[in-house]
Amino acid sequence: MPQKESLLKRVGIYLSSGSIDMKLKTLLITLILLIPILVNAESVYVKYQGTVSLDNFNCTNTVSSFVNRVCYKEQDRYVVVLLGSTYYHYCRVSNNTVDDWLSASSKGKFYHRNIKGRFDCRLGGVPK
Repeated sequence: MPQKESLLKRVGIYLSSGSIDMKLKTLLITLILLIPILVNAESVYVKYQGTVSLDNFNCTNTVSSFVNRVCYKEQDRYVVVLLGSTYYHYCRVSNNTVDDWLSASSKGKFYHRNIKGRFDCRLGGVPK
């Protein structure tokens, strides 16, 4: 036990010194600045593709019994969509198509009529 007491005394002395205040403040400021980056970092598992980072995607949660979320990366014309409880992806989807989809009164009907079977990523490759 004397060794533990000695260690605790040394830690106590170190903590009471002025240098820890600056180090602690620096650490706290760094963590506060990193929180928005860490909070926004999101990856999802996409069927037939694997893990996809949603960084740089514009994601919209929808009010639909089937199409729950649409994420779009405009510069790549790449869609990741949550259908039920599974994410799928579609390639070469125009911005106008995504806008029309998000404004459709029935997201599911729009999906079945305009998306499904038309934007297969196997035909042109998945954006990196």
